[in-house]
Amino acid sequence: MRAYAGMSQRDDDSGGAIRQRSGWLIPVAVFLVTAALSALFLLYYLAPTPNSFIEEHPSPTARADPIALSVDELKLVIPANYIVYSSARQGGPRKEVALAAKLPDMRGYSDWYASTFADNGPDSPVVYLLIREDRLNMSEVQRLQRIYLAYVADPAGSSAPFGLTQYTFRDDSGYRGDDLFVGQTAKGPVVLLCVRFSADVPSPSCLRDVRLAHRVALNYRFKRTHLSRWHEIADGVDGLMDSFMQAKK
Repeated sequence: MRAYAGMSQRDDDSGGAIRQRSGWLIPVAVFLVTAALSALFLLYYLAPTPNSFIEEHPSPTARADPIALSVDELKLVIPANYIVYSSARQGGPRKEVALAAKLPDMRGYSDWYASTFADNGPDSPVVYLLIREDRLNMSEVQRLQRIYLAYVADPAGSSAPFGLTQYTFRDDSGYRGDDLFVGQTAKGPVVLLCVRFSADVPSPSCLRDVRLAHRVALNYRFKRTHLSRWHEIADGVDGLMDSFMQAKK
């Protein structure tokens, strides 16, 4: 009986030890699982993607050989000296293609004008263009009516120099640091969103966003000091795009 009693006592001691041990094992396990899940969450949302480790920088070239590429279903043939990034000069399907051209004749990069293309001063003659996929597929008129005019102080606008109509954004809008200009052409309106001159932005630009093809958009920007040439720039960009698209036909 004593042996049985001793065994029972040991069993009770072991059971108590197991219960004590399991009492602190469960919180520790919960803590470790929670910490692991938190780490995975942070890694997923905050860790840089592989592309962000090596950001591609502009690398212009004076080569003018034609590069065949496409954005969505739009096929283009673009001389290499217009294409800003070397990766896009490999051709083929692209989500977007960045280009640069120089006023007044919309020529591409050349070694002779290397310093001009590198200059970002307020009077820089370089026009930057971006052809990109655009699922919204919104026309310029739709963008004006649905987005911009919803935030202006006076939808009627006011007369501005260079044959433009100017709209002032409300102070409570996200565009309060910009001015909106609209010009009329035979092809339709030209809608320009221009950053205002300020101490923080001494070299502001104007941006135009248009539908180039189904699900493909084009935006281009130029320095605000060239606003008086908005019609010339619009015609130059149209001619440039026509030449890139006609080359494939």
